[in-house]
Amino acid sequence: MKWLIYILTALLFTSCGEKQQQIVEGNWIKGTEQEKLEIVENQFRGFDMAMVETGYRYQELYWAGQDENWEYADYQIEKIRKAIENGLKRRPKRAKSAEHFLTVAIPEMEKALEKRDTLVFNKNFQIFTNNCISCHAMEKVPSFTIKKPLYRQSPIRK
Repeated sequence: MKWLIYILTALLFTSCGEKQQQIVEGNWIKGTEQEKLEIVENQFRGFDMAMVETGYRYQELYWAGQDENWEYADYQIEKIRKAIENGLKRRPKRAKSAEHFLTVAIPEMEKALEKRDTLVFNKNFQIFTNNCISCHAMEKVPSFTIKKPLYRQSPIRK
């Protein structure tokens, strides 16, 4: 009976490997290794995808502060930092405007979060928002209005 289990396990892993190989060699990633890398790189895009993530996490940060869910707020500010850092790897020309955000705006918000006080959080969240607006202005990107969220987008609650 043990030999049957070994054979079935081997067949399972072999078929999974073949299936995975088919997916990797699928229909849309074709060409030389360099061309394939460029296709994958294009899927990550530039700084815009970092901003999509940052926008989501900005909203979650706000609601975490309103709920006094400080651990979740800490988590979101760290993820905002990571999203921006990752975006800068793809678009280093954005580094000058992001430098203030990474070295001042995020650390100031982290200090506010340490207080575990909603009033302190709300005051600093407005400053944080102003820093978002300033960064967009420095980049001369289309005019984006950044406002504190009015409605929850996520089902996450304390």
